[in-house]
Amino acid sequence: MSILVVGSVAYDGIETPFGKTDRILGGSATYISLTSSYFFDKINLVGVVGNDFEDEDIQKLKDRGVNLEGLQQDESGKTFFWKGKYHFDLNNRDTLDTQLNVFEHFDPVIPESGKKAEIVCLGNIAPALQAKVLDQVEQPKQVIMDTMNFWIEGAREDLVEVLKRVDILIINDSEARELSGLPNLVKAADKIREMGPKTLIIKKGEHGALLFSAEGIFSAPAFPILDIFDPTGAGDTFLGGFAGWLARTHDFSDDNLRRAVIYGSAMASFCVEKFGPERLLNLSPAEIRDRYQEFRTLSLIPVQPDDYK
Repeated sequence: MSILVVGSVAYDGIETPFGKTDRILGGSATYISLTSSYFFDKINLVGVVGNDFEDEDIQKLKDRGVNLEGLQQDESGKTFFWKGKYHFDLNNRDTLDTQLNVFEHFDPVIPESGKKAEIVCLGNIAPALQAKVLDQVEQPKQVIMDTMNFWIEGAREDLVEVLKRVDILIINDSEARELSGLPNLVKAADKIREMGPKTLIIKKGEHGALLFSAEGIFSAPAFPILDIFDPTGAGDTFLGGFAGWLARTHDFSDDNLRRAVIYGSAMASFCVEKFGPERLLNLSPAEIRDRYQEFRTLSLIPVQPDDYK
């Protein structure tokens, strides 16, 4: 089994109430690939970078065993750059600068090593490009997709078409409401699942995540972190942990999807502890295992002999 990850590879400028960095490795494909590499060793990344992309950042991906055969290097321009400033609560942010650069003309070409991937992770890129990726792969077992308000508002027709080809959609609560046109998340989930994805995960930030499937609804808690430095990439990190666990176990049952949500949440909780993907570069298996167990304990309801009957 292998994982194909398609999305952005970027540089970010990030300012939070707790610090600032002018330029750090970022992008959806970066976070997804780095995170899933802790669970599985066959990760194929497809993206594009410019003439300013540092060798040391290439090495960071290689050190995690990520196959970069599909990473295009366009010498005609610079790498995609985003700059943002987070508010004090870290739930809201202002985009200060967006420079698409070479990413504006990104044309995903899937190398042979990625065409037979069993799990395809479609990062947050234009729905038309996500569809183009699916045209190039051969019968993946699971297609996991992310999107955002920008595409829901500006490319809805393309988005609706690609959703018909997706197994699992991962979005946040505001995106779910906008995509469905419904304020209630349970009703919104039913409507979105009718669009194609059999499974829907709705992220709720500091309030955890909800998984909707044919088997029912599962609610995962958020981890109570003492020191949150930077929430950038947390959603992509969640996707990477989720997909990585599925690849590791080869199990797509509802019970295992629920475990995957917890692993995704655990990895996202690490991501926010430092700027950018720094925390994701040096995790140990013991740290991941312990954080997963802590998540399970958060929701454990002890069984008592006098439980209500």
